[in-house]
Amino acid sequence: MKKILVIEDDVKIAQSLKQGLETEGYDVMTAFTGEDGFFLISTENFDVVVLDLMLPGRSGLEILEALRRRDSQTLVLILSARDELKDRIIGLDSGADDYMVKPFAIAELLARIRVLLRRGRADQVFHLQFADLELDLVTREAWKAGEPVDLTSREFDLLAFLMRHQGRFVTRDMIARDVWKEAARATPLDNVIDVHMARLRKKIDQNGEKLIHTIRGVGFTIRADKS
Repeated sequence: MKKILVIEDDVKIAQSLKQGLETEGYDVMTAFTGEDGFFLISTENFDVVVLDLMLPGRSGLEILEALRRRDSQTLVLILSARDELKDRIIGLDSGADDYMVKPFAIAELLARIRVLLRRGRADQVFHLQFADLELDLVTREAWKAGEPVDLTSREFDLLAFLMRHQGRFVTRDMIARDVWKEAARATPLDNVIDVHMARLRKKIDQNGEKLIHTIRGVGFTIRADKS
């Protein structure tokens, strides 16, 4: 199920969007301020963000620019009352994938989201690199310092997930949902995640360099650090 975040300070519009999107089978979350929206995109993974520009607390452009600075591949559709050509150009140049002007027809918005999801981002990343680690997401091959690393399919997915979130922590809830594709986390799955993380560490944390770190009570992060 595709996951969509609606960041819109008009509660009626946000609720209408949520209802329409859920009717189409999407998993939808809403945020009514820029700060709440920024928090959600920093802690959750979304396929599409429907983003208003004029938000209390933090503007939509600030959220969009922060998202793109992290090389996030999340699709962003700006939904704004700003209808001048210069506003559209600024939004698209800042990294938006589409721009719609209010008032809008929900049927058109749903159609545009379907197009975005079929097309994906033009600059979608197929190669990940962190420190001396490299992953080819197409061939599913991994290298450390130029040497191939033999990873199981689950280990590869787990490492790719960590590398996509480099510089941020990931929780066991996030790993359960986005790597194991389990909607509800349970203690047995926590143990399985920890076992796979330990095996992954043995394969990539070598020569005194520790890359995968456990944050007690929070989750995990990947960063370059000498032990």
